[in-house]
Amino acid sequence: MTAGADLDYNAARAALEWLIELGVDSAVLDEPVDAYALPDTLNAPKPAPAVAAPQGPGGPPLRVVEAGPDPVAVARQAAAAANDLEALREAVTAYELCDLKKGAKTTVFADGNPKARVMIIGEAPGRDEDIQGKPFVGRAGHLLDKMFAAIGLSRTSPDAEAAFYITNVLPWRPPGNRDPEPAEIAQMLPFLARHVELADPDLIVLMGNAACAAALNKRGILRLRGTWAEAFGRPALPMTHPAYLLRQPHAKREAWADLLSLRARLNALAP
Repeated sequence: MTAGADLDYNAARAALEWLIELGVDSAVLDEPVDAYALPDTLNAPKPAPAVAAPQGPGGPPLRVVEAGPDPVAVARQAAAAANDLEALREAVTAYELCDLKKGAKTTVFADGNPKARVMIIGEAPGRDEDIQGKPFVGRAGHLLDKMFAAIGLSRTSPDAEAAFYITNVLPWRPPGNRDPEPAEIAQMLPFLARHVELADPDLIVLMGNAACAAALNKRGILRLRGTWAEAFGRPALPMTHPAYLLRQPHAKREAWADLLSLRARLNALAP
């Protein structure tokens, strides 16, 4: 029995399509060829020849997959074209190249006072955020509000001096609330950078590992927290995510120290 005797038409077609996508352009020869013994001119890479779409017996041409647009380049162009926060919100909502959007109910853009001196960058929406369309509205969000109220800041304050503004690295909820993947962070990073530029805060708070990965290209929040860095051209303070504090209440003492550091930095920058 030959190797392909048990393959039906559909299986053979799928196998051939897979080989074409891998770049195969010639069949196995009857005799082996020692490529190392060939002249250098023959060993040099050659442009792939144009190949007509193969057809199965009585079937349509096999599908040939073509490379689509670069998601990061498209995001960069769309972000750069936004001249204000509302235009950026529309650009993010219209962006179709991130697969997370397909499984999300809403696009979670931002909340709070956009003129605030403090901008908080979280990781990604959870279930409650996906339903309500706002960042930090679940249990972690309630804890965050209490934490920042303790140093005189509120997301609802109309006073920029007493307010904070929130966004996330990703505007769409990852399935099962999993961590954002590096490729997803890279796709949405141009929008985040433009978001910071348009909001123009004095200070940034990086809540959790994904925020540090996007803004600092570093991970290890337990090592990074409490140490001021620079992100998007501004002073940035990494902090443990409120969701972590709910699981590890003993870490609230360190979070309080970070909040005091933020308050002191704000006071030092006061006009």
